[in-house]
Amino acid sequence: MEAVLTEKRGRVLLVTLNRPEAMNAVDGALAAGLATAMERLDGEPGVTVGVIAGAGRGFSAGMDLKAFARGEDVDPFARFLREGARKPLIAAIEGFALAGGLELALACDLLVAARGARLGIPEVGVGLFAAGGGLLRLPNRVGHSKAMEMALTGDPLTAEEAASLGLLARLTVPGEALDAALELAERIARNAPLAVAASKELIDAAQRLTAQEFWAFQQPLKASVFTSSDAAEGPRAFAEKRAPVWSGT
Repeated sequence: MEAVLTEKRGRVLLVTLNRPEAMNAVDGALAAGLATAMERLDGEPGVTVGVIAGAGRGFSAGMDLKAFARGEDVDPFARFLREGARKPLIAAIEGFALAGGLELALACDLLVAARGARLGIPEVGVGLFAAGGGLLRLPNRVGHSKAMEMALTGDPLTAEEAASLGLLARLTVPGEALDAALELAERIARNAPLAVAASKELIDAAQRLTAQEFWAFQQPLKASVFTSSDAAEGPRAFAEKRAPVWSGT
């Protein structure tokens, strides 16, 4: 059984973590499968946005410690946590996203979760800390105080609390997180692929750049996107009162 499944739905790539018997914990096979899926997402011209979901009763419980102890290669997972994807990614969370599972979700651009889901970084309870980007990303997503509380106590948020803090793009009833994430992805995919990818890159960059640095960083992206074929197609389609046909070039 493949540890990660991919399915193209129009301009959306659905990526499913497929180790339900192990709560979608990350072993070598899942790490490699996720890396392959991200290569497909970023490399396939007909795909604009990706959705990551977990098979079974939850999103992911993080690192498979038994696989780690066996020396399985999980470096591709660590690389994804550091670098993410070039194209937008949406995490569809049911049940739980804990430890590296939450860090995987935080490496995505938008989170959708079902009511009652638990989101947390409990590593301090077993003598570790969240070393996969959780301590970097959580303060910007939920605020300094709540991120500090989560990191020091190990206690999870409920999806409802996460939504109230602005961590979620959508809060759904149980069982409907994936449908809501796919609906959001399809809305994004109606837009021009180059413009979508550039917008994601610029919002991410804004978190680390001064205003002056941001304007300089934006300039080459503006030059490439505004002179693209899609930049000509958009106004033309608007004038002709039809849906645009994006080429991604």
